[in-house]
Amino acid sequence: MSDQPKSFKRSFGLLDATMIVAGSMIGSGIFLVSADITRNVGSAGWLILIWVITAVLTITAAVSYGELSAMFPHAGGQYVYLKEAFNDLTGFLFGWSFFTVIQAGTIAAVGVAFARFTAFRFPLLSETNVLADLGFVKITAAQLTSILLIVFLTFVNTRGVREGKLIQTIFTLTKIVALLALIVFGCFAASRQVWDANWQSGFGFNKLEPTQLVSYSGFAVLGAIAASMVGGLFSSDSWNNVTFIAGEIKNPERNIGRSLFFGTLLVTTIYIATNLIYLAVLPLHEIAFAENDRVGVAAAVRIFGNNGTMIIAVLLMVSTFGCVNGLILSGARVCFTMAKDGLFFKQMGLLNKNAVPGKALWSQCIWASLLCLSGRYGQLLDYVIFVVLIFYILTIAGIFRLRRTRPEIERPYKAFGYPFIPMLYIIAATIICLSLLVYKWENTWPGLLIVLLGIPAYYFFGKGKVEINKALLN
Repeated sequence: MSDQPKSFKRSFGLLDATMIVAGSMIGSGIFLVSADITRNVGSAGWLILIWVITAVLTITAAVSYGELSAMFPHAGGQYVYLKEAFNDLTGFLFGWSFFTVIQAGTIAAVGVAFARFTAFRFPLLSETNVLADLGFVKITAAQLTSILLIVFLTFVNTRGVREGKLIQTIFTLTKIVALLALIVFGCFAASRQVWDANWQSGFGFNKLEPTQLVSYSGFAVLGAIAASMVGGLFSSDSWNNVTFIAGEIKNPERNIGRSLFFGTLLVTTIYIATNLIYLAVLPLHEIAFAENDRVGVAAAVRIFGNNGTMIIAVLLMVSTFGCVNGLILSGARVCFTMAKDGLFFKQMGLLNKNAVPGKALWSQCIWASLLCLSGRYGQLLDYVIFVVLIFYILTIAGIFRLRRTRPEIERPYKAFGYPFIPMLYIIAATIICLSLLVYKWENTWPGLLIVLLGIPAYYFFGKGKVEINKALLN
């Protein structure tokens, strides 16, 4: 044990950190969720408005996190902020939800998305190819491919941060360039007739069904907006992953805040531009009812012809590969920090000889792989968006609390537009949460249950382990 490093190496510069933000955000969502959004809102105007609102909320949260990251430039990010602003239990509940569903579930979902699009090029890897039927679970080629991807990238990241950050930078830059190319070529393929027809709906707000528009009544509008926001928010989520590796970023007091702003601004701008291209090449009805919601594939066929399917499949393979790497690289740092605080399994708080949390990385790998086999990861992601927003609200509320309770802490960077901009996010996110709670109760109570299960887990694994560790030290 004596040759093991005791602390992280600061290896990530501003570009590397920005690539973590952008790479963790861009997965498969931008190519899929616009279909569901369009069905919920029924107009071109509201489709773009949903993405604009998502962009504003995301950037607002990101620049608010800048103050917290400058105050506490330590590994663990959001877990540390919640613990410092409130208490150990609040931090643990986030870490518990993060490990059990948010991060591992996202890794599993994006991993299977990688396999699905790889199957365009290699059909043997599709979900229809059942390799084994164990009765209680069927193992498909797509699931096995996703597990192998997760294991491979976990192995790479246990070798040290140099390999992980190299993959992240290369693949993120590649998919950003590819998305920009899709936008540029989309401009050349744009149809004025399609564009004008789509915008005849203006900013009307209706439910779009296969044969008709159905008007919403009363407060059902709020429910529809909240449901529409889920896809956009998930596609723009994971921007906070860079805060988890704060202990490995050079000049973290400055670079984390900058990377959050540059990364979220870049990605959300690309997302809005991509949706404008969808409206320029596809009729609104084809966006809403694209086969298996693959709007990106339908648009690529219009832009690139018969080769469009293969082009978008390769783009999605690159996109999801880089996204999984960013999630794996950053996620294990939360478990590491919790373990160092005595709130998680002690072995997960150790660094390997390459100065990375190897055991935390492999634990994350095993759990994410099991979620791949469960077949319920997509459902879990739907459940947890409500919980994710709650923790974002609490974290930004922590800025107000820390300003009052710990004014002496140095703040190299302060939240932009404080107190108005952070409060704007809290109000908007709260409205979305309440709307989801009322109109999508079936998709919110499981997320709440997962968080509440963290309370007994805290006292059994967390507080109990603290006492055990104290006894061992004495």
